[in-house]
Amino acid sequence: MSTETAPPSTVRVDARDKVTGTLRYGTDRVPPGMLHAALAVATVAKGRLVHLDTEAAAALPGVHLVLTHADADELTSGGFLLGGGYGFQSFQPLTGDRIAYRGQPIALVVADTLHVATEAAALVRAEYESEPGAFTLDAPGAETLVQSEAIPLPMFADVVAGDADGVLAEAATRPGAVVIDAVYDHPAQHQNPMELIGTVAEWRSAGDGGADILTVHEGTQNAGAVQHGVATQLGIDADRVEVISPSVGGGFGQKNSLQPQTALVAIAARRVGRPVKLVVPRTQVFHDSSFRPATRQHIRLAADGTGRMLAAVHEVDQQTSRHDLFPGTHTEITSRLYGIPNYRGLQRLVRTDVQTPGYMRAPYEHAAAFAFESAVDELAVALGQDPVQLRLANDTDTDPVSGEPFSSRHLAECLRRGAERFGWARRTPEPGSMRADDGSRVGWGVAVGCYPGMAAPTAARVCAEPSGAVRVEVGAHEMGQGLRTAMVRTVAADLGIPAGDVTPAVGDTRALPHHLTAGSWGTAGALPAIALALAELRTALKVPEQGPVDVAAAVAATGRDSVEVEAVYTAPGQPPQVLDRLRAGLPAPGGPEHPGFVTFSWVAHFVEVRIEPTIHRIRVARVVSVADCGRVASPTTAGSQLRGGVVWGISAALRESSEVDPRFGGFLNASLEEYPIAVNADIGEIDVDFIDTPDPMLNSLGVKGLGEVSMVGVAGAVANAVHHATGRRFRRLPIHLEDVL
Repeated sequence: MSTETAPPSTVRVDARDKVTGTLRYGTDRVPPGMLHAALAVATVAKGRLVHLDTEAAAALPGVHLVLTHADADELTSGGFLLGGGYGFQSFQPLTGDRIAYRGQPIALVVADTLHVATEAAALVRAEYESEPGAFTLDAPGAETLVQSEAIPLPMFADVVAGDADGVLAEAATRPGAVVIDAVYDHPAQHQNPMELIGTVAEWRSAGDGGADILTVHEGTQNAGAVQHGVATQLGIDADRVEVISPSVGGGFGQKNSLQPQTALVAIAARRVGRPVKLVVPRTQVFHDSSFRPATRQHIRLAADGTGRMLAAVHEVDQQTSRHDLFPGTHTEITSRLYGIPNYRGLQRLVRTDVQTPGYMRAPYEHAAAFAFESAVDELAVALGQDPVQLRLANDTDTDPVSGEPFSSRHLAECLRRGAERFGWARRTPEPGSMRADDGSRVGWGVAVGCYPGMAAPTAARVCAEPSGAVRVEVGAHEMGQGLRTAMVRTVAADLGIPAGDVTPAVGDTRALPHHLTAGSWGTAGALPAIALALAELRTALKVPEQGPVDVAAAVAATGRDSVEVEAVYTAPGQPPQVLDRLRAGLPAPGGPEHPGFVTFSWVAHFVEVRIEPTIHRIRVARVVSVADCGRVASPTTAGSQLRGGVVWGISAALRESSEVDPRFGGFLNASLEEYPIAVNADIGEIDVDFIDTPDPMLNSLGVKGLGEVSMVGVAGAVANAVHHATGRRFRRLPIHLEDVL
């Protein structure tokens, strides 16, 4: 397999479609005769639905159907993704009279137009028996569980190495040693992608006298889960469900599983005998899809007088729902950032009356790195040491948890290169000692991050045509991360053909089984699968293992109309049973601990903040970020990924918080108008760079994930920079203007 890069013309194969608006997303589908749907939702946070009056809604001209729990007998739960099922939560609305959270759907209305459907949904009247609820980590009635006891599975066990508590106790009495003991709070947050959650469902006759076929058009990161989950909910065979999702749009973890509206729309389409579309409004997305849970992170960190880190304890309280336990893996990365020989992690789950939280870009790692990297900065200040040098002095090539070597770890090079590009040597260490020409206080901060090197079973198909064109299909999803571009570059570089001769296809269960695309394993799984398929293609075409290929001539020499091959990639050491999970639409990732080695992606962020002298507004003037993600398969899209992660990290540090109503439940700022996110005016210069050294232990191409790690550590670097500017330590996000007054 050649590792040469493709020509510059392949910088982004779908760029023109994106900017001209011709790229089609799931709910852009408008089949003939399509009707529109809208949801009526619960206005209490917990209790029971006593009476539902749909008469006025059904009587509205243009309404075809009002679906409630009283007449959705065929509907069952699709199960929880992390509990052996397919959905973001196990609780399925309209299967009973229970109200589990504010905003839960209680009826689906189908009408000729969206306006009529929306008006009819507003006419649905409900009576409830309301119960008191708990909506925050500290609320009366919230129930706290120790995760390792509640979910006794190895992947969710506490991370323990050495004797952290004993060493911490000893360090507290050792002359010259320093112990940091601090608590860091992170709020609930919502993903807020531009492309809302939605479904278009249509049924058609199989044409051979068989059962009808359901086609679902939906922006999803997990077409396999949608296919098998809806089949489970409706009690039909999975081969009767087709899921088409050529472009997800924004997902960021929110669309990583079966959504509660999908089966409802499918049932409605079957009842009315016409295609039905539902786009969930943003206010309802806030209340009926996953979100980043609130967390509280207690860090204790000890070092001797030279700065050598001796021990760390990381305890986490993370919000979950009453009906599901959404597990956390915060300590997976904080135990690996440095060579700390004594470490203990403890994770607790706090049951609250919300929908089940879930994955949001760098789901645990973002909050965990904010807390831990803030503590490391506090340690550097207490020791009177440079924060970069302290981190370099605690670097390691060996995983301190398993004792295995890292497949590659160029974190020290990320720090050195980033410090040079940023000009870190010009930093004066005293807080408040740096000023801009306009009098603004200037702060420089640094933080590092990592993300587990995961890989998932991925199917790929390559078809060579007589014209010399090549079609490549993969069981993964395009979420804007540039997967199609990476696919085209990989095929074009290997076969030595023009990028324009390569056609990529993703997100269609009619072609291949689809694994969840998340956790930075999309490209890291798809490209190795394509590499395996290309090797099979060369064998089928009877051409050399390497070098350019005259595809048209090679196909002609076989005497066949076309030559098609398939291959499946699995992570190192994964058993054959993972292919059964792939075909069943279930998640089956492997890593970060692989046989004989441990794999992570690494990043270092350097941030400059400026705090205005009058109103004290915090601005991030510039950022330098250097990542180690193995071989960079697509430089243009990789740069976009890293910059995007930085922007989101800035937004999370200074803007984003899902405000909870502590009395009545739900989220108060459920709109883009009231949920603040970083905008262009908030973003200064972002300079990104890559180590670009292949990591061949994970796969033949040497690629590792980038999309998640790009955000990890940004918030910590911002918070550390604000401390350097002000001399005040902020342990709660987001940091607001009033905090620095």
